Amino acid sequence: MEDMCHILGLEEALQQFRTLQIWSSVVGEAIAEATTLERFSDGQLFIRVKNPAWRMELNFRRQDIITKLNANLHQQLVREIIFR
Repeated sequence: MEDMCHILGLEEALQQFRTLQIWSSVVGEAIAEATTLERFSDGQLFIRVKNPAWRMELNFRRQDIITKLNANLHQQLVREIIFR
């Protein structure tokens, strides 16, 4: 499948899909329920957060979440997470 995506120029779309697919399992149920994934583009993951208290908490955990996402993806795809 990865070879086909490369041939069709869809590698970034596949990477985005994989990142969105594993979000809940990486961050856990509580965070997954407090967030909505908006988009993933050029290494930037945009996340809508339910309220300011969660946004502040997630900003403290940002680097840990990035590390866990990349470990699960087996690549350094996520460079930045933007919580809104």
